[in-house]
Amino acid sequence: MGPAEVISSLEHKKSWFNSQGIVSNYFMLDQMLSHSFESVIPFAEQQLERLVTQHPDCFPLYTEKGCWSLEGDRWTNWCEGFLGGQLWLLYEQTGKALWLERAEHYSRLIVERRFDRTVHDLGFLFMSTYKRWYDLTGDPELQQILVDAGRTLALRFQRKGKYLCSFIGKQSLFVDIMMNVGLIFYAAQVTGEHNLWDIATQHCQTTRRYLVRGDGSTAHEGIFDLKSGEFLRTSTHQGWRGDSCWARGLAWAIYGFGTVYGYTHDPQDLAIAELTAGYFLAHMPANGIPPNDFDEPAPAHAYESSAAAVAAGGLWQLSMLTPDALHAQVYRQQALTILNTLITPEFLAYETPGWEGLLKHAIYHAQKGIGVDESVMWGDYFFLETLAEVLKDGR
Repeated sequence: MGPAEVISSLEHKKSWFNSQGIVSNYFMLDQMLSHSFESVIPFAEQQLERLVTQHPDCFPLYTEKGCWSLEGDRWTNWCEGFLGGQLWLLYEQTGKALWLERAEHYSRLIVERRFDRTVHDLGFLFMSTYKRWYDLTGDPELQQILVDAGRTLALRFQRKGKYLCSFIGKQSLFVDIMMNVGLIFYAAQVTGEHNLWDIATQHCQTTRRYLVRGDGSTAHEGIFDLKSGEFLRTSTHQGWRGDSCWARGLAWAIYGFGTVYGYTHDPQDLAIAELTAGYFLAHMPANGIPPNDFDEPAPAHAYESSAAAVAAGGLWQLSMLTPDALHAQVYRQQALTILNTLITPEFLAYETPGWEGLLKHAIYHAQKGIGVDESVMWGDYFFLETLAEVLKDGR
């Protein structure tokens, strides 16, 4: 079933409800579901309390047999913002001074990373922490830290290929960077620096051209010739093959292009966000939880819950961005479908004694065999963030 068929099917269901004179909650936030989402917050408090108490000032990426790993392979240093981000979310949800104190503390621990030129993930680090902090306080010093980080990220720009390079090397473009480029747009907005805006815009155009396929699927990586800037081929580090569709990469695209549209108001950015969302909806299982790669035959692990959490956040955001009312209803309902699955005992660890993360059945790096069928820090963050957005809308 393609994207158009997905929309058509859901439209028929809506028409049936209307024809029966039923006031249906099919496209609305159900009060029972809202209550279920609310009940996740105390569990998240319990899990994060244990993490910061048992491992103070540490930033684990994934669990091993359900326990946070501090010594395992990290591949790259990109996740420190997600713990602080969860602490900010808990403060916003509960108003407890304890979570505010901890959120500020864990944010301060990463402040020097704003000058880190070794990674392409500064948006992950700083938009989840310092942006939330700034939005709550309006402190100009916090905003300057965000600007510093945006300027640092912009230094990865490869002028011949017109893209921000990944940590792998100057020849490498990752779809993941769509989740980070918003930091450069933000810095450009704050400072009025046209060069920053141009860099971010050109990166999005290059990603759109080479990593998003006509059917809405995405490649993980693009490889470029450094001398000419010519695009050479697609590749992957975490998916099945270079020409397949790694599920988390697709989710990064849905969420990332939607975020970028919020800055640019460029219809092409919204169109790509909707195109990639259409592919996800057409290929996701009924419960909303994809495998690691949509194209891999008989995958060893059926679920990649962090990809589902990111996709739910991207779909929820898209429901507020699209001008098409029916599309908005579809995105909203499918985001709720994913969340409703993720809060069941199969995925949420509240009935799994000794498990230290929030979401089970996530995958960090299948090819390297690290963080496979475990909890991962970004999965927990985007799950909690999306729940918070849904609850905000329902209050």
